[in-house]
Amino acid sequence: MKSIPPNSTIGVFGSGQLGRMFAIEARKMGYRVHTFSPDADTPTGHISDVETTASYDDLDAVRTFARAVDVLTFEFENVPAATVAAAAEFAPVHPKGEILHTTQNRLREKTFLQDNGFPVAPFRHIRTIEDLQKTAADIGLPAVLKTAGFGYDGKGQAKIHSENDIEPAFASINHAEAVLESFIAFEKEVSVVCARSADGAFAHYGVIENEHANHILDVSFAPAAISEAVHNNAVDIARNIAEAFGYVGTMCVEFFLKSDGTLIVNEIAPRPHNSGHLTFGPAVTSQFEQQVRAVCGLPLGSTDFHQPAAMANLLGDVWQNGTPKWNEALKIPGVSLHLYGKTDPRPGRKMGHLTAVASSSAEAYETVKRARTLL
Repeated sequence: MKSIPPNSTIGVFGSGQLGRMFAIEARKMGYRVHTFSPDADTPTGHISDVETTASYDDLDAVRTFARAVDVLTFEFENVPAATVAAAAEFAPVHPKGEILHTTQNRLREKTFLQDNGFPVAPFRHIRTIEDLQKTAADIGLPAVLKTAGFGYDGKGQAKIHSENDIEPAFASINHAEAVLESFIAFEKEVSVVCARSADGAFAHYGVIENEHANHILDVSFAPAAISEAVHNNAVDIARNIAEAFGYVGTMCVEFFLKSDGTLIVNEIAPRPHNSGHLTFGPAVTSQFEQQVRAVCGLPLGSTDFHQPAAMANLLGDVWQNGTPKWNEALKIPGVSLHLYGKTDPRPGRKMGHLTAVASSSAEAYETVKRARTLL
């Protein structure tokens, strides 16, 4: 792969906070950034040199956008395949469109994992209520019904505890094509944020431990409180998934960890990930700089942390009593604030995050949670 040097232009599909932090790192390294999405005045657009506002289905606009950049990447995987193909006529795209096609659909993603021998929960393809009733009997309850396409942060999911839940669950996802998977009684949720370059070099940030609230990531910390064997297994699985894809860029693999040490792959994010926000500042090379390096053909950077770190999401709910008390949180040594430039703090909307560093991940975890409560 030919390297794309600083002073070149990187195009980004998507315009949220992931693109914003990517653009900050890209511009720090001397790249120009163009962003493309249906929205204007966006978190990514605030940092970018050029913000294009157009539908992903407007292929003429996509081609015009792609002609003006040297390489293309994503901060959001649910970009139509036709959009990626049109852009690829004029500039290299990383990760590949086929990878996005796989990961933007749960059925395709789980089939890919199963076919390649990676550990996944038992699952079945659901098209009709009859499929769901039969499959629930086959794989047993409880189980989780998930829409096949375009789901994140718990959207498009329903847990089925008993036969009485089957019809309401299917109605809750509007009778859409779906996947039914066995419920995994997990002890922890963990993730591996990693990067792979076109020459096969691989870098990772170890294993990150995650806590969710209402299906949205709440707090992450690293290193995770797990055994060395679990750590090594999680990293090996992530590396092998990246290899199987021929991946180029930053990627996250999310796992369920069972009490016996078994890891089950839950989801793949073909982009930087919310759990990796704790690399933005606390690590030598953030997940966003790593994405820049990988897609531009530069050597991957060090993934060492300056100190153990933790991250707490700031949702719109934090603003419910007015402007948060930033001074109180920022009095705490080791705490940093990252806001995404969003002006409408709706409940459940990701508005920013706090990071904390400390002598241990347990201390960083307690520190970042305490800082958030002071807001």
